[in-house]
Amino acid sequence: MDRSLRRVPARSRNKQRGRRRVGGVVFGPMCLTAMLTMAFATVGRAEDTTAVSDHDLQAKIAYCQTCHGPSGQGFHGFYPIPRLAGQQPEYLKNQIQAFIERRRVNNIMFNVAHVLNPAMQTALIAHFNELNPKPIGGAAKDLVPEGKKIFEEGIPDAKIPPCASCHGPDAKGNGPFPRLAGQLHDYIFKKLTNWTKERGQDPTKPDTSAIMEPIAHGLNESQIKAVAAYLNYLE
Repeated sequence: MDRSLRRVPARSRNKQRGRRRVGGVVFGPMCLTAMLTMAFATVGRAEDTTAVSDHDLQAKIAYCQTCHGPSGQGFHGFYPIPRLAGQQPEYLKNQIQAFIERRRVNNIMFNVAHVLNPAMQTALIAHFNELNPKPIGGAAKDLVPEGKKIFEEGIPDAKIPPCASCHGPDAKGNGPFPRLAGQLHDYIFKKLTNWTKERGQDPTKPDTSAIMEPIAHGLNESQIKAVAAYLNYLE
């Protein structure tokens, strides 16, 4: 053990134990608790070993394609519908549960999610995770350089950490942190500007959405558009 640690007062050590630094920004116990709660909840769920017939799976995939596109690439409609292709399995599983438990508000997805048994969830998640279509694109390309800088470096003056610190250097996600590469730019903009109206709606069941709340609030609209444009073109 480094002897210098022994000289830190016990009170200071206790404060330090409750905080962690990510990308230059210190996250407190609440955010860390949210991460651990989600992790243990995922590990603790029993796996459903019931087989899903190919007929039932294909029927459900066709149903999902109605909104999310034939390759899960998303859709620019009246409301932007997100890309599911290549998404992290753990994240998809967590979000299905969030819709069911009303921690994430979307009436359409609640109706879709709450009828899926665990075996069908697993089969659908594996299907979408394996897809890898080209991004749809469509964002303003002149915003890409600024978005890249924010994604890789954050905004230190505003205490915004690099997006890459959680979502990975290629924005392909990691475990509960979603893939953002290739995501529809208008979908990202809509989610970030409406974060607290859709995510973390049940404070008794905290999840990883708590980590993004101060970040979403700390970004202005032009910065969000820039990040969304950069992510929109990543493969």
